[in-house]
This record gives sequence, structure tokens and C-alpha cells, in this order.
Amino acid sequence: MGIPVADEPKDSVMRKEADAFMARMSPMLQPTQRDAIFTAINGNTKKLENVRNARNGKPTYPANVKVTEPAGNLRLYTPTTSTNNTLLIYLHGGGWTIGSLNSCARFCSEVCSRSGISVLAVDYRLSPEHPYPTPLDDCEEAIRFAIKNAARWGCSPNRIMVGGDSSGGNLAISSTLRMNEGDIAGLLLFYPVVKAWNDHSPSWQKYDKGFGLDGDLMEAFNQSYEPSPDRIHNPEISPMSATDKTLKKLPRTLLIAAGRDILACQGKEFIDRITSLGVNATRLEFPSAVHLFITVPGQETAFYEAVKHTVEFLGK
Repeated sequence: MGIPVADEPKDSVMRKEADAFMARMSPMLQPTQRDAIFTAINGNTKKLENVRNARNGKPTYPANVKVTEPAGNLRLYTPTTSTNNTLLIYLHGGGWTIGSLNSCARFCSEVCSRSGISVLAVDYRLSPEHPYPTPLDDCEEAIRFAIKNAARWGCSPNRIMVGGDSSGGNLAISSTLRMNEGDIAGLLLFYPVVKAWNDHSPSWQKYDKGFGLDGDLMEAFNQSYEPSPDRIHNPEISPMSATDKTLKKLPRTLLIAAGRDILACQGKEFIDRITSLGVNATRLEFPSAVHLFITVPGQETAFYEAVKHTVEFLGK
């Protein structure tokens, strides 16, 4: 399908919010994160733990959402009143290296609150302590657990969808492709990583620094997840490297992109490709938004527009 965009008034607000968001971001934040990742790759995780803790604040939840933990690495958000039987399994972003159940809690609870749909968030093990395939294996295990237990949670095994932001979107694609065709009813992606390398695309070159996700930091994330450059084209690490035969098995897909993002071009390329293979896929772009609007507060209009479109997609 085509590429709808935010209307001009909303885009103007998104630009102001994104500019303010970037102005508040310390110029040393991403270099510090990058240094912490490489220090951890070399065996000392102390700095990286500090980075992780900074993104792990305790969340609050809407009154109409019940929160339980059916397993140690899972958090289930269920509506207190709705009988909707859809389940969204959500995989947080953070370059496979940071992020947690808490970092995606605001998004998961808002979707549950506004849609009456249950959401299961997954706390997978992180790299570089646990590089590929461990995070993906954890996500696969969580999805299979959800398929077996969906009915107990008031959800239909035929209405299970998988979503994620950034590296979580990468994991959502790859874990969905590990399932049997038809197990997953929909795929929800926010600015996903589909090439685990600098693709030298126009968006990567234009937004390489100062737009929420610097290229240097993304390359550190990539090395954390898969240290060997000889293996980054593994289709489970870089879904754009998958065969047409594999990708055409994907369920209907919604990708919501930030226009000012190094990953914008590769996300568009991915949607264009799977659409050409017959997958029912849509890409929605917020032209003036930057990376992180799902999990880091500050781009409120983009966040709530994303929640709105998520609710619509899950309800189909």
C-alpha cells in the first residue's frame, strides 16, 4: 500500500516537539552510551548497567489496566472491562543492548487501556553478554508460551500479533518468521532495524548525528548483537537479507516510521519489498519525528498518533 503521512498541522507540532526533545538531549549521551557498549563488549559491564538503569524507571499504569507477570520475563497487561480477544506480544527496543519491561510499559499500557486488547511484554536477555541468537531465542520462547496460554488469558490463539520498536522490531520480524505460517495474525513495527549495518542510505547520511539515534551508536548496537561482520547478513539478524520465499510468509504488517531517522530508508525498502511479494503491508511516516518516540517521553503527538494507529491496526 501507499505511504500515508501525518497531516501538516500535526507534523508541525511533531517537528516542534522533536526539536525540543533533541535540544534537551545531552550531546554526550549517545557517545557515552556507545563507549559503555564497547567497554561491555570487552568484558566490563559496569558503565552499561548504568545506562540500562537510566532507562528502567518504575512505570505507572492506567486504572483500567490490570498488570500481572505470568512468567519471570513476561508482563501481561489486561483490560479490566473489555472482552476483546486479541493479544499483542511486544518486544522492546534498545539496540538489543538496553531496554526492559519498564521502558516499554507506557506504550503497552496505553494500547491496552485505549483498545481493550491484552498486551504481553517480553524481557529478553541483552547483548553483549547474550549476543545473537539468545535475545531472539527468548522472544521465540515467549511467543510459543503465549500461543499455548492465550486462551487462559481470555485471548484467541488465532488473534496473536507481534510488535516492537527499533531492535525490537527486528526481533518481531525474525521471531515471527520462526513461527509456522498462520500462527501470527499481524506484525506491528516502529522504525525497525532490518539491516544490521550502515547502509549509506540517504536517511542514514542525512540524520547520522543529532536526531535521536546516531549512526555511531547504531553501529555499536549492531556489533554488540553480532560481533562478526561476516555474519551480519544472516537473515535472522538482518531481515532484508531473507529470501523472497521467506519474507512472503509474513502476516499483514504495519510499519510506523520517523521521517528524520537513519533507519527511515531501510524501513521503506523493507515495506516496498514485502508488498511486492504480496504481503498486506502499510508504512505510515511521521515526517518530522525522530527516533525513540515510542519509548522515550518527549514527542507526545507522535506517541499518541502511534498509539491511535496501533489500536486501529489491532482491531482489524
